Amino acid sequence: MIADILHAARRRLDGAPKEALGELKAPRPILGIARAPRIVPAGEVWHLGVLLLADEQLAATGQIVRAREEARRGYTAESQRERAALAAAAFRGGFGEGSTVHVGWRLIDVDDLDAASSPVAVVDGQPMVRWSATGGLMPLERYLHERIELLQHPPERA
Repeated sequence: MIADILHAARRRLDGAPKEALGELKAPRPILGIARAPRIVPAGEVWHLGVLLLADEQLAATGQIVRAREEARRGYTAESQRERAALAAAAFRGGFGEGSTVHVGWRLIDVDDLDAASSPVAVVDGQPMVRWSATGGLMPLERYLHERIELLQHPPERA
């Protein structure tokens, strides 16, 4: 049932823009000198809210960064510094300036879901999506329909 829902979603998304998946890699030191980590390409996906749909897989969204060249900046928060480091790692990994990159994503095994799975769960035989940490569950098919509509027809100035 879930496979059929995902297959139908992929058909609807044919031709829609995809975003990059990346994996954070720490390169081996050269002559004992540590090198900066980089985010390397790991595929492409359609970003549908809390889900990342690939041609063959489904994943939960992690962090989203825009690749940019590293620059010295002053930050008031450590979280800003960490996001800037991820953006620079994506740029070092070969992503173009301004490219959207998903990191920290997690594959979802659609064959091994139960009521406690997250963000996709099976409740009373029905595939559901928990669309936020505190949000309720929504039927997967309806969730994908709404997200695909938003991707294909974004609101004005979005």
